Amino acid sequence: MKNINFVGPRYIFLAISLTMITISIVFFFVRGFNLGVDFSGGTTMSVSFNSMKLTPADVRAIFSGADPIFKNASISQLHSLTTTGTQTKRSLFSITIGKFYNVDQKDKLVKNVQEIAKEHGVNARFESFQTVSGYAAAGLRQSAMWASIVAGIALLIYMAFRFQFIFGVGAVSALIHDLTITAGLYSIFWIRFDSTVVASLLTLLGYSLNDTVVVYSRIRENLKKMRGKPMAEIVNVSINQTLSRTINTSFTTFIVVFVLFLFSGTVLRPFAFGMSFGVITGTYSSIYIASPILIGWLEKRRKKVALRR
Repeated sequence: MKNINFVGPRYIFLAISLTMITISIVFFFVRGFNLGVDFSGGTTMSVSFNSMKLTPADVRAIFSGADPIFKNASISQLHSLTTTGTQTKRSLFSITIGKFYNVDQKDKLVKNVQEIAKEHGVNARFESFQTVSGYAAAGLRQSAMWASIVAGIALLIYMAFRFQFIFGVGAVSALIHDLTITAGLYSIFWIRFDSTVVASLLTLLGYSLNDTVVVYSRIRENLKKMRGKPMAEIVNVSINQTLSRTINTSFTTFIVVFVLFLFSGTVLRPFAFGMSFGVITGTYSSIYIASPILIGWLEKRRKKVALRR
C-alpha cells in the first residue's frame, strides 16, 4: 500500500482550516443564524389544500387576509398528500411566522383562514400547528448551549483517561474545528438552525471523535513499535494504516445522510445538511488536524524524557 505523506503539508492544511474558521466566525457575527421557531419563538404550521394548482403566493394571499403579518411569513410548498382511503391529492405548505399564538388566537386564525380559503374556492386543513413563546425559545437556546459545553468537557475527560491529556487537547481542537466550520455553513447558506441541528452537531461530535480515537489508538501502538523513529513518521504511518477504515466508514455514512438531505422534508433537512458536511469535516480533521497537531507535543515530551535520563 502506498504511503501518502499527510503530515508533510500539515501547515498548509492548518492555514486552510484557520481560514475556513475565520470565515465562519465572521458570518456568525455579521449575518447570524436563521433560527428556527424553537430557538427564536413564533409559529410554524403545515396546511393542506384540496387543489394542486396553488402556489406559495396564493397561500400567502389567503393567510394575509386572515392576518396581515403573514405578508412577511416564510412559505414553502411541500410534497402533496393523498387522503387516507381515497385518491384525493392535497397540496401541502409549510408556513412559518415570528408570532406566538395562544389557544384563542390559534382558533381564530384557523377559522379565518378556512373561511377565506373557501372564498378562493379551496378547502384548507391544518395538519400541524407548533407555536413557541420567546421565553420558551430562550430556554431551549440555553439548554442547547449547555448540552454542547458539557459534551465537549466530557469528551476531553474521556480522551485524557483513554490516552493522555495532550491527546485530549488534540481531539477537542479537532471537534471545535468541525463544529465551527459546520455551524458556519448554516450561516453562509442560511439553512434553518433549530433543535434538530443541535442534535446533528452533537451526533457529529461523537462521530468525529470515534474517527479520531481509531487513529490515536494506532499512534499509541506505533509509539512503542517504532521507538526512536521521528514523530512525524510515526503519525503519518498511523494515518495511512487506518486510512481505508476511515474512508470506508465516512463514505458509507455520507451516502446515507446525503440521500436523506436530498429527499427528506423540511423538518429533517437541516439535520441531514449538518451530518452530510459534518462527515466531511470530521474525516478531514481526523487526518489533517487531530493527528498532526500531536507531533510537536510528542517531540517535546520525548526530549524531556531523554534529558531526564
